[in-house]
Amino acid sequence: MRLTAMNRSLARSLFAAALIVTASLPALAQNAVPPGKGNSFRDTSMVKPPAGAKVAIYEFEDLECPACAHAFPIVHSAIERYKIPLVRHDFPLKMHVWSFDAAITARYLQDKVSPKVAEDFRRDVFASQTAIASKDDLENFTRRWFQQHGQNMPFVMDPSGLFRAEVQADETLGERIGLSQTPTIFVVTTKGWTQIMDPNYLYQTIDQALAQAGPATAAKPAAKTTAKKQSGL
Repeated sequence: MRLTAMNRSLARSLFAAALIVTASLPALAQNAVPPGKGNSFRDTSMVKPPAGAKVAIYEFEDLECPACAHAFPIVHSAIERYKIPLVRHDFPLKMHVWSFDAAITARYLQDKVSPKVAEDFRRDVFASQTAIASKDDLENFTRRWFQQHGQNMPFVMDPSGLFRAEVQADETLGERIGLSQTPTIFVVTTKGWTQIMDPNYLYQTIDQALAQAGPATAAKPAAKTTAKKQSGL
């Protein structure tokens, strides 16, 4: 009896200590909008704003994904309006035949030409999705796009494999998180994240995040980046 009472007393003490430790930890918001529609993830420890930002949009996209094409203008209008960073990762789905190659071209343009030109390429690929049914269609589209934008299309887009490695690093990150769809969009703060299941909820979610973070968050200019150094690997 004495041993049982001691065990109960010890258990109560440990439970009380656990409550104190838990209460002292910062609350990490892991929500979805609309409520109840979010995905289950394995590891979201790397889903956070870039250094110096309190609020950001964190996105995985597939250039062959119609839902990504729908979300693209909404996301980019939001970062222009709120002047917050976009941390973008490529996540070409295995079922899509040309999205990986399109991502490699976007990476080439970002690294070798400019982020602005790469952004224009992504926007135009999304706008032309229905006309691109194969890798041959993508190559023809890309060749015309380079000509129309005054760019010299290289004979081999990625001779060293650098851009392929960048896209693959994003894929590995998405698999580590446990992605099951594209686009996967988060509004992230220094305290946690909210998954945006419906882009129509994006603005109100950013409003809430900025209100919680304080007025200084919106002071930084928007940064549109495809994050190859923020993979968390």
